Amino acid sequence: MASQVKVGDRLCFDGAVCTVRYVGEVAGTSGIWLGIEWDDRSRGKHDGSHKGVRYFTCKSKAATAASFVRPTRPAERPQSFVSALVGKYTAELANTKAIQFSGKVAEEVGFEKIRRKQARLSELKFAILDGARIASVYAEGDEPIGTVCPKVKDLDLSRNLFRHVGTVVAICSELPDLRTLRLNGNRFQDILEDSGLDGAESSLTKVESLALEETLMSWEEMCHVATRFPVLSTLTASINQLSFLPETPLSTLSSTLTSLYLEHNDFTSISDVVSLAGLQSLRNLHLKGNNISTLTKGASDTLPAFPGSLQYLDISYNQVSTWSFVDELPTCFPGLVSLRFAHNPIYDNPDPEFPGQSKNATEEAYMFTVGRLAKLKALNFGNISKDDRQNAEMFYLARIGKHLAAVPESHEHEVTKQHKRYAELCELYGPPVVNRKKEINPAFLEARLVTVQFVLHRAEKGGEKAAVERTTSIPKSFDIYAVKGIAGKLFGLGPLGLRLIWETGEWDPVAGFDDEVEDSSEEEDEGEGGARLDRQEAVNSLTEGSQPDASAAGKWVKREVELHDGPRQLGFCVDGLEAKIRVEAR
Repeated sequence: MASQVKVGDRLCFDGAVCTVRYVGEVAGTSGIWLGIEWDDRSRGKHDGSHKGVRYFTCKSKAATAASFVRPTRPAERPQSFVSALVGKYTAELANTKAIQFSGKVAEEVGFEKIRRKQARLSELKFAILDGARIASVYAEGDEPIGTVCPKVKDLDLSRNLFRHVGTVVAICSELPDLRTLRLNGNRFQDILEDSGLDGAESSLTKVESLALEETLMSWEEMCHVATRFPVLSTLTASINQLSFLPETPLSTLSSTLTSLYLEHNDFTSISDVVSLAGLQSLRNLHLKGNNISTLTKGASDTLPAFPGSLQYLDISYNQVSTWSFVDELPTCFPGLVSLRFAHNPIYDNPDPEFPGQSKNATEEAYMFTVGRLAKLKALNFGNISKDDRQNAEMFYLARIGKHLAAVPESHEHEVTKQHKRYAELCELYGPPVVNRKKEINPAFLEARLVTVQFVLHRAEKGGEKAAVERTTSIPKSFDIYAVKGIAGKLFGLGPLGLRLIWETGEWDPVAGFDDEVEDSSEEEDEGEGGARLDRQEAVNSLTEGSQPDASAAGKWVKREVELHDGPRQLGFCVDGLEAKIRVEAR
């Protein structure tokens, strides 16, 4: 076998496919070895080196993609396309046993119909031959493809034993109705020099979708293949270790390609894919699961610019950690109306300066994203209604007000410059009310006390409840056990039977409210002046200690936090030097 196998050959051992990268001796051993790179990169034991000596280099960057095997190890026999097709869709049917119930053969009316339909290969439209050990077009005795399955529209040839792309072209040239071609997981050799691609355009005139996922091809090689498809609209190039897309001839792709999948690669910035700006018809760009954290490599670099045709961007499961990234998206993608942004660090912790402001960080991140992107119509697969946008923008503007309240008036510009839409939102809803708290010298006793207003609702005669209030100052260092004891003494109740609920004075949006409103909102909007006044009042109502007006009623709910028994200090449980705590009986 050693004399037959050569570097670049594709082999299959016990169902696991590999590529021969080395044939020769290995120091410290006797005889000839085959150095192979497994398609499954976790199957091997090394990366092509053994005891400090490198014998070959793998395409995969994994440290466990390679192994050495003896040439005598039996490999599974490769087969032709026609043999694999016939073997899967006809031969196995002949061996199917009749289904029996209690010893009686069942009448398989539906099953028999399906079998007859599958057996008629001449009518086959979907051919799935992944992992079928296909290495050639024909074997001796095979009928022409045009006779066997001329009507195939969707063909899956993933994870086979092809050595050259030209072999695939030869198969497709006999399938005149082919629309979709999947070549995932193959390992093609010498792509740029493959003469089988010459003139391939005439054989691929109807193919609209091409999948090259996990082929470990370079971007130049993928474009070299993809440009042979004159009407290609969808290209999948995920899981290919790509870290940068160099400028390369795009030919017809610039006018035909509308969807591009580059998921689970190694990009770190949007500028890594700026060469895609030449795709003037591109509408959907999928960059899920990369390591993208910035728009440019350097802070002073020019922002990348993509054509206005690009409307959908998926950058979920990346490493974006700043809202400035989101603010600049309209500059980079002027046509952007739909975005998937979930599962980024900034989305999981949307307001690092005010952690824990919302019970649901995802909902808060949704509000911030919609509020920052004025033209966005869909986020994370959900459409943004008119109420959704108004709700989000008011919430976002109110949070800006909270940030302004946390800095001196002289530093307001430092806050507002971080929010590109601040002036625009103020124009729509009016500026938020900024309530700055009086600064207190931390050395004074006043800075170490929290003024707590306890409120207990007691039942009166007639079934009505009356609010009883008690106010006292409590050191920040007191734990919740001590605070509960103080509350018990103030109201003459046993502390073990009490619950303490901190009323924060903040408001949160109600999930699902817009869905309920949407079905019944048939009325026309009121005049623009009145609407602006209502919105301004709604924004102002979100400041601490106030309540939303009628226009916001139902959209917001008071944020309350229960102070659970424990050794945690009061100063870490409430904000500021004043707190309102509701006392309830368990």
